[in-house]
Amino acid sequence: MRVIDLIKASKRPVFSFEILPPLKGNSIQKVYDVIDRLREFDPKYINITSHHSEYIEKPQPDGSIRRVPVRKRPGSVAIAAAIQNRYGITAVPHIICKGFTCEETEYALIELYYLGVYDLLLLRGDVKNMAVEIPPGHSHTHAAGLQEQVNRFNQGIALDGTPFKQPETPFSYGMACYPEKHEEAPNMESDLFHAIEKVKNGAGYLVTQMFFDNAKYYAFVERLRAEGVAVPVIPGIKPIVFANQLTVLPKVFRSDIPEALAAELRKCRNDDEAKAVGVKWGIQQCRDLIANGVPGLHFYTLMASDSVRRIAKEIY
Repeated sequence: MRVIDLIKASKRPVFSFEILPPLKGNSIQKVYDVIDRLREFDPKYINITSHHSEYIEKPQPDGSIRRVPVRKRPGSVAIAAAIQNRYGITAVPHIICKGFTCEETEYALIELYYLGVYDLLLLRGDVKNMAVEIPPGHSHTHAAGLQEQVNRFNQGIALDGTPFKQPETPFSYGMACYPEKHEEAPNMESDLFHAIEKVKNGAGYLVTQMFFDNAKYYAFVERLRAEGVAVPVIPGIKPIVFANQLTVLPKVFRSDIPEALAAELRKCRNDDEAKAVGVKWGIQQCRDLIANGVPGLHFYTLMASDSVRRIAKEIY
């Protein structure tokens, strides 16, 4: 079943989570280990992140430092197929435009279609430390261009305009939204405009960037509903696991830390105490979201799979 159908068919908020492909050269078993720890909570779908090449600094024999482009993680195509075939759980690979050419995207779509993976999450992708230089016009600048390419593929139109047999099972996809405003958006109204456009052009659902203040999520959804946006808006949940995330997360992700949570984190003497605070806050946050009728909870598990499991045991 498609993600949107899984959400609509569920009598309670669906549980889903996001994983990273293993580092280059590592076994996929680490991915399976995370899934195995969370399977008991009946995940309806699993997202797989995608990563472009980035620069690393390598010391040279003469003592100098050279920046070398490296792709640290494999693509999400093969991982998504492996997960779906092994577990029978809908896999949702991230398709990003930054660091990839439009042609590479087309081949990823072709491969996913062959493999029977029909759900996607379309994203611009992180531009920080991107090592791949793609000539203008050969890559999408924003997720809107990526969305248009997927829509044309679903209509049976190749990147070069050549028609082909229209897919019997077109891709279904979600896209991102930002209850606290994207870091590059000039204002909240601009962010709302782009979220509305994504839905108008075919996004079946939206999933939010991580947030810790539910009031901001509720206000964002209310604004969308007032504009006629009816698709599910899935809250993205990230448990805090390190004490330094009190300052890192607002800086990197523009996520506001409510004072009640910040006060507890300031008391923490180490990461173990911060992790316990993160779990407690996550349980309270998720219970409140469920009580207010959210369609699902989507967990970001990077360095946090144990915390996600502890939260899920309390709410599912």
